[in-house]
Amino acid sequence: MLFLTYWFVYFIAALFPIYWLCRWPLIRRLILLAGCVVFHTHFAGPAGVLPIIVLSLLTYALALTKNRWLCGAGIAASASALIFYKYTKFLCTQVLVAVWPGLAASASDAQPWFQNIAAPLAISFFAFEFIHYLVEVRRGRPPMKNPLDFALFTLFWPSIVAGPVKRYQEFLPALYLGVKTVGAQDVAEGLVRVALGLVKKFAADLLTAWLAAQQQAFLNRDLDLLWRWGFLGALGLRILWDFSGYSDMAIGFARMHGVRLPANFRWPYLAESLTEFWRRWHISLSSWIRDYIYIVLGGNRGGPARKVVNGVAAFAVCGLWHGAGWHFLAWGLYHGVGLAVNASYVRCLGPFGQFIHDVLERRRVLAWGLTMMYVGVGWLFFFFPVKEAWRMTRLLGGM
Repeated sequence: MLFLTYWFVYFIAALFPIYWLCRWPLIRRLILLAGCVVFHTHFAGPAGVLPIIVLSLLTYALALTKNRWLCGAGIAASASALIFYKYTKFLCTQVLVAVWPGLAASASDAQPWFQNIAAPLAISFFAFEFIHYLVEVRRGRPPMKNPLDFALFTLFWPSIVAGPVKRYQEFLPALYLGVKTVGAQDVAEGLVRVALGLVKKFAADLLTAWLAAQQQAFLNRDLDLLWRWGFLGALGLRILWDFSGYSDMAIGFARMHGVRLPANFRWPYLAESLTEFWRRWHISLSSWIRDYIYIVLGGNRGGPARKVVNGVAAFAVCGLWHGAGWHFLAWGLYHGVGLAVNASYVRCLGPFGQFIHDVLERRRVLAWGLTMMYVGVGWLFFFFPVKEAWRMTRLLGGM
């Protein structure tokens, strides 16, 4: 975790006093940019910085043209970079081998070129933010003409690693207001948010150690049924505290600069439906998937069947965004199917579907319990290989 290194402590100890004591907004923005460059260069290294520089310059230049075709080329470039750096190894070693088994034997005889591909730091966040920016410019929104604004949007260090995924229409006003008005209250509230994130991260790490110790016992049936469900609950808390803890720290550090980033988690485990869960969980990512994948594919247009296909495809992308692996894809498809059922069961089941809906409306605790059970089982596929997750799912049912 980058925020818990000694280097990072020295970094913020040097950067923040200079930023706070400066009273000129333009100089503050330059100080912030210098900090962003130092942060990214240190943690990404030269090999990780160069691809981001190229993508940044390309995105900035193409957006200034406002040309739909050139902006489209920039979107394709960002998507291609993400696929190349993050998924080439997976595609070559998993997907192609499944289609062409002989490739595995030939790959074992020599060191394949794709084994040496290293993804630049936070390439997923960079790609999604660049795609968002170019799509919005294609839709007619004005581009960022000031290169300092674009550089800060690109490299803003608090959100560079774990989000939230920024929207430039929201970020720039927050940045300009922050550099003008940052004060003691911003610093205090930011520190509290950072402290909350640290507590969550330490709690997540403790749960990670406990889960690792209990995993084999779970698979060997050494845990009774109640403890298996306890394991599932601990896994859900571990994932929530890990993701939201990092987001809390990012939001807190940004607030200490006076910049307000949008909330990324809003008590997702209080959701009473899967649709509501995704309005509360990793909000910046789920809204990005909705706006730039689901709606682009057609969204609700084209009838119920097309809506289901669009939703499942969008969540397949959501799953793979978290990592290159079959279990991430399975988790995304699992939630895509679940959302499709959640949105269509009343219509598909007729009077019986309406009866179920009415019961869940009256019995909120039941609706919440079913939602949490579905989400919890899904975390097995997010966290473990598909075969192992499926075996653990069966064990939860006593099989």
